Amino acid sequence: MQAVLLIIDSLGVGALPDAHLYGDEGANTALHICDTIPQKKWSCLQNLGLGNCANLLGHNLSGCESAQSPLASYGVMGQASAGKDTTTGHWELAGIILDQPFHTFPLAFPSFPETLVKAFQEQTGFKMLGNKSASGTAIIEELGPAHMKGDGIIVYTSADSVLQIAAHEDVVSLEDLYKVCEIARELCNPYSVARVIARPFCGVPGQFKRTGARRDFSMAPPKNTILDHLQMNGVKTIGIGKIGDIFKEQGLDISFHDTGNQACLARTLDCMETQAGKDQFVFINLVDTDMLFGHRRNIKGYHDAVQAIDDTLPQIMGLMSKEDILIITADHGCDPGFKGTDHTREYVPLLVYQKEGVTKNLGIRSSFCDVAQSLAFFFKVPEMVHGKSFVKQNTNL
Repeated sequence: MQAVLLIIDSLGVGALPDAHLYGDEGANTALHICDTIPQKKWSCLQNLGLGNCANLLGHNLSGCESAQSPLASYGVMGQASAGKDTTTGHWELAGIILDQPFHTFPLAFPSFPETLVKAFQEQTGFKMLGNKSASGTAIIEELGPAHMKGDGIIVYTSADSVLQIAAHEDVVSLEDLYKVCEIARELCNPYSVARVIARPFCGVPGQFKRTGARRDFSMAPPKNTILDHLQMNGVKTIGIGKIGDIFKEQGLDISFHDTGNQACLARTLDCMETQAGKDQFVFINLVDTDMLFGHRRNIKGYHDAVQAIDDTLPQIMGLMSKEDILIITADHGCDPGFKGTDHTREYVPLLVYQKEGVTKNLGIRSSFCDVAQSLAFFFKVPEMVHGKSFVKQNTNL
């Protein structure tokens, strides 16, 4: 028996009621993609009920409308924790509600406290270039030449709780960049910064390109997640993509740091095919939608990335037994049709598929923690602290 939790990173379906507090009133990732590219799309997700999810909030996804008889149970989930970042979203999906949001730095120069800058420069040996909020691709074009001349290393932030460090692979080796990030991680812990992110790049001025060797250095979860809970109760836990980074490898039996959606999807199929009879939980993050297209406000690219996921879903579903469960959701929004370049505070879709399950309307739910609680019920282990299950023990949906 296995459960597969597939995160289409940033595929929001409409602004949350408190989105105005984040400057995100009117954001709607899926809707703005569908309105811009109205032709028929995402046939598997449509058949599962993605359009039905959006319809619960009063939205119609052009080309991915509600299915009359969806193959999956469908709903939407609001976020109980404050924030709209990767770590907050994934931790809540895993059963943690944050009482206080992660710290965010000011967007204007200088973003980082003087004490942090001084300690960073002393401990890493690099002068800090940047020290402001910026688009990752823009700041390497701006400061890459100075970095390559030996003037320092590029450090920047965004509206999320992040400190990002960019370095050219010919100037700073990956091993050294990761060491710098580990130092920065320790320095950021007292500030409750969610992630330090290594952003290696290559190329020449005017043609710089970020490589696939990105790594996230997250804070450790403050308490046990569904990963720990399942692991302690005999369920094999597997993380694919940046899941291991997000949870600091906590609660994972196996962690595959595959880069890019296609590699992560291929790994998912392999893990499902090679399951050896043991209860197994596979947790996958598909980051390209967010990293490559959401932040860069590339609607067509985002649409195509979801289409590539959609094309693989029938293979995933085909490997499932009647006892298995597939949950498809997201961790926040990143509306490519919205202003700015940051994440957006949105509801996320909830699709729950079993081959012989009874499909139903799961409604508008108040917390991502419902996923963790449902996984506890599915594997018949003790309940989590937070969340309301949308599955019942000993029965299909």
